[in-house]
Amino acid sequence: MNKMTGMFKNFITKLLLAAAVMTAVSCAIKADVYAKALDEITDYEIEATVNDDATVTLKYHVEWKVLDSNSEGPLTWVKIGIPNSHYTDMKALTGNIDKIGYMSSGGSYARIDLDRAYYSGEVVTFEFSVVQDYLYQVNKLADGYTVYSFTPGWFDDIEVDKMSLAWNADKADSWTPDCYVINGNLNWTQKNMSPGEKFTISVTYPNDAYGFDMSKTIEEDDDDLEHPVLFAILFLFFMSIPFLIFWAIGALISKAIYVGQAAFGLNSNKKITRTKITYYDSCPSCGSVREEGKKACPYCGHSYVKSEEVVETKDIGVKNAVKYSKEGTFKYNDSPNTYINVHVVNIPRPRSYSSSSSHHSSCAHSSCACACACACACAGGGRAGCSTKDFYRTDLKLKYLKRMKGKKD
Repeated sequence: MNKMTGMFKNFITKLLLAAAVMTAVSCAIKADVYAKALDEITDYEIEATVNDDATVTLKYHVEWKVLDSNSEGPLTWVKIGIPNSHYTDMKALTGNIDKIGYMSSGGSYARIDLDRAYYSGEVVTFEFSVVQDYLYQVNKLADGYTVYSFTPGWFDDIEVDKMSLAWNADKADSWTPDCYVINGNLNWTQKNMSPGEKFTISVTYPNDAYGFDMSKTIEEDDDDLEHPVLFAILFLFFMSIPFLIFWAIGALISKAIYVGQAAFGLNSNKKITRTKITYYDSCPSCGSVREEGKKACPYCGHSYVKSEEVVETKDIGVKNAVKYSKEGTFKYNDSPNTYINVHVVNIPRPRSYSSSSSHHSSCAHSSCACACACACACAGGGRAGCSTKDFYRTDLKLKYLKRMKGKKD
């Protein structure tokens, strides 16, 4: 018994030590990335319009600031992540784009060659558009409804001061996360986004809204592991401590089974709270007309909410209960100025039949489909995104060639 206890303590000690090492390495890598920032995205805007054939026209506006043109040279070209390889009609919209084309290197990108080299302190503002397909899935959440899922291209090594996405709301039934509706567009804005930070939205339409193809599904292009330093550290780490796997295998299998059951809802119950909200047409205080998406008067601050009540299944009917079962804000049938706000919480079931307190956790945004590859900066001199990640996988080959040449000499 004492021998087993000692072995267990030894295992825990090594596991904690390994975790501490990985945490320190991760922090060091992150600090290195932040310390060597070469560029900054000051403004990143995307306008999305659904076409009659259910493709989506995406218009990009990017304001790219060069912070350092000495370490890796000036900025001469960039690549921006697009959802997948199913695109048509990619074109430049500003004169400072010398050439634009599709690029696949660990994902799907629009490669943009600029009209000249840009140096420290300069900001290059460019725009382009692309018509994108395979962004939707018919009957994804409920029969009779089609869902678009979209994640704008993110930037692994660059901070984004402001990102805004405007999605044309024509014929849209619901969307998530909640947003303002301005001039007929669903508007989301994110500020001070860290390198690698992503943002995903989804918009739902009736199946007869556009020319949806039942055979198409949402396709996503994810990056390959392109950080050689992190890959090498992970490789050495896992090769040096294989015995930890054998010590932990019993506990891991048990935990994996439980977590797997929880992921598929076998260990949890869904608690759905539906709130019906009705708004005034105009402010009851000053009379200003309410704009779509506004909850309070921008002039006097008075609430536009006329009534707000939590409704049960019996109040709205089983059909509507099924329809309003996903996280988000939805129009309530044909009722004017009336919406249903749905909040879903997964409540894990106890692992035993004894009474215990349950931990409540919301997973409204935990299962978003990432529909874009990342974006990074590149240049003729080899910027952070290129020289570090070696997108063309040339570095390893050159090293071997040099060694072989040295041996022959």
